[in-house]
Amino acid sequence: MRGNRIRRPDQSVRIPGWGSIRGRMAIVLAVPTCLLLALTGLGVAGRAHDWSAARATESQAGILLREQDLVRELQRERGLTNGLLNGAERYRDEVRGQRARTDIARTSLRAALSRGSGDLPGAAVSALRQAQLPLVDLTATRTAVDTGTADRTATLRFYTGAVTALIDAEGAGAPDGDRRVAQGVQALQTLARATEAVALERGSLNGVFAARRFRSGEYLDFTDVRATRVAALGQFRQLADSAEKSSLDHAFKTAAARRVSGYEAKAEAGADGSSLDVDPARWWADMTTLVDDLHGVQKQVGDDVRARADQVAGAATRELVGFLALGALILAVASALAVFSARSITRPLGALADEADAVAGTGLPDVVKHIQEADPDTPPPAAPQAAEVPGTAREITRLAAALRNVERTAVGLAVEQAVLRRNSTESLASLGRRNQALLGRQLGLITTLESQELDPDALAELFELDHLATRMRRNAESLLVLAGEESPARRWPGTVTVTEVVQSAVSEVEQYQRVAVTDIEQCRVRGHCVAELSHLLAELVENALMFSPPQQPVAVYGWRDGGEYCLAVVDRGIGMTTQRMAQANALLSGKDGFRLAAPTRFLGHHVVGALATRLGAHVELRPTEGSGVTAYVALPTRLVQQPDASTTAYAGGEGKPQATDLGLQ
Repeated sequence: MRGNRIRRPDQSVRIPGWGSIRGRMAIVLAVPTCLLLALTGLGVAGRAHDWSAARATESQAGILLREQDLVRELQRERGLTNGLLNGAERYRDEVRGQRARTDIARTSLRAALSRGSGDLPGAAVSALRQAQLPLVDLTATRTAVDTGTADRTATLRFYTGAVTALIDAEGAGAPDGDRRVAQGVQALQTLARATEAVALERGSLNGVFAARRFRSGEYLDFTDVRATRVAALGQFRQLADSAEKSSLDHAFKTAAARRVSGYEAKAEAGADGSSLDVDPARWWADMTTLVDDLHGVQKQVGDDVRARADQVAGAATRELVGFLALGALILAVASALAVFSARSITRPLGALADEADAVAGTGLPDVVKHIQEADPDTPPPAAPQAAEVPGTAREITRLAAALRNVERTAVGLAVEQAVLRRNSTESLASLGRRNQALLGRQLGLITTLESQELDPDALAELFELDHLATRMRRNAESLLVLAGEESPARRWPGTVTVTEVVQSAVSEVEQYQRVAVTDIEQCRVRGHCVAELSHLLAELVENALMFSPPQQPVAVYGWRDGGEYCLAVVDRGIGMTTQRMAQANALLSGKDGFRLAAPTRFLGHHVVGALATRLGAHVELRPTEGSGVTAYVALPTRLVQQPDASTTAYAGGEGKPQATDLGLQ
């Protein structure tokens, strides 16, 4: 059968959302939108990287200035300590004060490093913390100086190593980003090396002038320091801008710087170890002025770096916001286009779908109902007219036209089917009435012949003919039932016993000899329903006889159940499958009308269902214990006369059958 065809599983790849127009429009627009968003994301990533680098550079510049403050204080402490170790006891009080300033600068650097470590690269943070490790021995060095056990060369080397470590750490983990910012950081580090060379010269010559001569190797150290200063200043001039170069030139053109040059000329003259007549205090004061001026240039360079980094961060922030706004705009425009495009398609289609639903839900049924209820000579109504569908798209217009053609064709077919169904129903009803009238006349004639016949054999044949005509009359009444017509014949006044109704039903089946009516509880039913109830029972009994062995009897039981009366037709035949029994019970319930159901060879079920609906009775098939099927009929209270106290006996048997005996559980 066509409905039982095995469907192969769909092997095609299903894309989520592809089943709707909105989903397809979203997928089509999602590809270019994702590409645009990816490009925008690259711009956002670049601007975010520039912003992060600028923030890191700004934070690093601030920390480097703190570090250079510590370098400056260490340089001053180194110079004063070197003079003290060369015998200048007047420096002792200054050394104590300088140590306090060094400790304050050291604490300030630690605090700044703790606050700004989140913005710096890990390499920079690690290098700055590593550079402070030599200062762990600062307390021990100071104690050795105070107790007089310190070696001047070793002490000078300790301070120089600590300062050099701090300066070297400035270039570690330098953030990338703006070229001018990176160049400013390099200039700042180069100027720090030049300043360290000047400060180291200050400290070393402070001891030389205090001792009034160069000792072994000190002159070579002096020349190396001056060479380092000259090289660092030359490199700084290559990296610095014009304002920074001008500030550096101004620092070396002051009166103190000119006097320092004179002191250095005198030191050069003492290369042979001759006595040097230079006041250490004057040398220290003028060199300190020069070192402070160089530190001022360092602050200027650091401020320039921070200002440039702040500008870069601001520009990166504005560009980042711009790219994010662009991405949001792209997403909003793509979403708006998807929604607009989808609505421009789905709204006309939705209108067409609503129109089709209206035609299918109300238009066609109304037309069919009108045809069924109207006079046969009334012309069929026109097909329902569809409203104009909004939208000017060519494809939508073609679809609307095609849908209207389908609607007109469907209405035409519905009209034809309704007319054909009405004609078929009227034909069945007319044929049933004609057969019923002829069979009534035939039964009357047979009854007359029976009353006049004396030959037993001929009388038996007349009885057989009478029984056959009775069965034919039931078939004619079945035609009227299937056509939905009422049977005007065979109505009894008053009430009739159930036993008589059952016997009437048995007399209308072919193999009535096999029917055993053995256990019927006395009851009377209303006369207006006797014919239809007898017809219903006859269909059930004949069905039981047809599907049970020829030698196996069919039993009929009846009993009261509260206000209702129950009948059971029990056979021990081949039985029914669960699926087939469910289909049969659906027909017996009267839910599926004969005109709507598919053709079937079990027309008796349609007849029983229609009769049960008229009577308000409940009919159901259930398996019989062992084998076979039991037809269960429950008559409502309104069809049954309530029993009197005297009507408690049964028509046969010794007691009312139980549900287990009938297989009705």
